[in-house]
Amino acid sequence: MAFGFLGVLAFSITLPATRLAVASLDPIIVGLGRSLMAACLAAPLLFFTRQKRPTSSQLRGLGLVILGVVIGFPALTAWAMKRVDASHGAVMLGLLPLATAIAGFLRAHDRPSVSFWCASVVGSFSVVAFALSAGDGSFTHADLALLIAVALAALGYAEGGRLSREMGGWRVICWALVLAVPILLPIVGWAIWQHGLAATPSSWAGFAYVSVVSAFLGFFAWYHGLAIGGVARVSQIQLLQPFLTLAFSALFLGEHLTLGAMLSAMMVASSIALSRRSKVGLKPLEMPMRSAVNVP
Repeated sequence: MAFGFLGVLAFSITLPATRLAVASLDPIIVGLGRSLMAACLAAPLLFFTRQKRPTSSQLRGLGLVILGVVIGFPALTAWAMKRVDASHGAVMLGLLPLATAIAGFLRAHDRPSVSFWCASVVGSFSVVAFALSAGDGSFTHADLALLIAVALAALGYAEGGRLSREMGGWRVICWALVLAVPILLPIVGWAIWQHGLAATPSSWAGFAYVSVVSAFLGFFAWYHGLAIGGVARVSQIQLLQPFLTLAFSALFLGEHLTLGAMLSAMMVASSIALSRRSKVGLKPLEMPMRSAVNVP
C-alpha cells in the first residue's frame, strides 16, 4: 500500500502539469512526447543494467501496457486538459480504482469480494453524478475522452501489475517505453513540424514533470505495489487521487474548487475504508530472483 501511495502521489500532479504543458504546446507533443522523453531515460537504464529481452508472452502483455499507459491515457488526457479544468478531470479519474479492479479481475485473476465491489461502485457512482451535473445532464467530449482514458489506463495498470510479478515493476515500464519508440517518434516528429516547440517556461516545467515522473519514475513504485499487494486492492489507493489532484490544481493553477467537486471527492475517498476491509483473493506471487538484484 505504501508503494501504491507513492505512485498515486506522483500521478496526482499529472493533470495539473499536463494542463500547464498544453497551455502553449500541442496536446500530441505533450501526450506522446512525454513517453518519448521517458524512453530516453528507460533505454540507458535497461542497457547499462544488462536486462534480458522480454519473452514472446511478455511482449504480448507489454503491448497492452503500451496501448494503455504509454499511448492511450497520455494522449487522451492531454487532449482533454486543453478543454476542461484539471479539477474536473481529477474527479472523472476517480473511476480508475473500479476500472482497475475490473481489469485486475480479468487480467491478473484477482478475486475481490462482493463488499469490495459494492464499495468501489459507490465511490465510482459519485464520479458519474459529478460529470453529469457539471455537464448540465450530459457528458462532454472531454468527459468521453477521459472515460476512454480511464479504461485504457486500467488495462495498462492491471497488465503491468501482472507482468511485474514476473519481470519487476521498473522493467515493465522501461521495456514498454522503449518498445513504443517506433510508434511515438514519427507522430511526435510530425506534431513538432506542424506546431513547433515555442512554449512558456511553465509549459516546459509541466512537460518535464509528466515526462520524468508521470511517465517514468511514478511507475517504479506503482507497478511494484500492484505486484506485491494485488491489483484490485492496491488500486483502491487511487480513490485518494481526486483529493490530491484537486489540491494541486488549486496550488499550481489557482483553480476554484467547487462544492460539487469536493463532495464527490469525499464520497469517492470514503469508500477506501470499506474496500480496505474487504477480502481480495490474489494469484500466488511468482517474482523471479533477479527482481531482487540490479535494481537502481
